[in-house]
Amino acid sequence: GDNQPSLMHHKFVVIDRLEVWTGSMNLTLGSAYWGNNNLLALQSGELASSYTREFEEMFLENRFGAVSRADTPIHRMVIGGAEVQVLFSPDDGVLQQLLALVGSAKHSIEFLAFAFTSTDLAQAMIARADHGVQVRGVFDAEQAGGQGSVYPLMREAGIDVRLDSLRGDMHHKVILIDRSIVVTGSYNFSRSAEEQNDENLLILHAPQVAAEYLIEFDRIFRQALR
Repeated sequence: GDNQPSLMHHKFVVIDRLEVWTGSMNLTLGSAYWGNNNLLALQSGELASSYTREFEEMFLENRFGAVSRADTPIHRMVIGGAEVQVLFSPDDGVLQQLLALVGSAKHSIEFLAFAFTSTDLAQAMIARADHGVQVRGVFDAEQAGGQGSVYPLMREAGIDVRLDSLRGDMHHKVILIDRSIVVTGSYNFSRSAEEQNDENLLILHAPQVAAEYLIEFDRIFRQALR
C-alpha cells in the first residue's frame, strides 16, 4: 500500500521485463466490462525497464508522489517502427510536454477525458482552435459537472465538446494529435495528476495506432450529447 493521501493511480503490469500493459483500465470487473477504457500491450525491453524502475521506486523504496525521483532510465524508444515516449508524474513534467505537443498540432486535436480540470491545457487547445485547428472532445458527463472542470470554458470558447451518454464511466484519458499521435495512460488532465499522484503517460507517434483510437473516439463522439 502507498499509505499516502494522494493517489497511487497507476494501472500497469510488467511481464518478464519484456512486456508492458498500461492504459486507463483499472484491474477490476467494472473497468473491464462496464467502463469505457483503453489498454495497450507493448513488447519492449526498454519500455519494460522504465516501468520496472517506477515499480521498484514504490515497492522497494516506498517513494510516492512528491518524493518520487526523476530517474526514468529510458524516456524514448522505438517499438514496432514507432517512436514511443514514456513519462511519469509528478517527476517528469508531464504538463509541459503536453502543452508543447498540443501547441504543435497542425490539423486536428481530439480528446476523451474522464477528468479535465487543467486550465493551461484547455487554453492551449483553444489557442490552436483559434489558429484553425479542429478541436473536438468528449467529457465524462458526471465529471464534467464537477468543481474546476474546463467543460464550460471550452464550450464558451466555441469548441465542439460533448458529454458522454455511455453506460458506465467514460474513463479514457486520451489526446489524439493530427490523427497520427496518441497520448494515453493513467494521467487525468488535472493538477492532482501533475503534482501529487503517481501516474504514467505514453506518447506514441504511430498513425496505425491512432487510427484504432479514432474509431473509439468516433463511437463515443457520435453518441455524446451536445
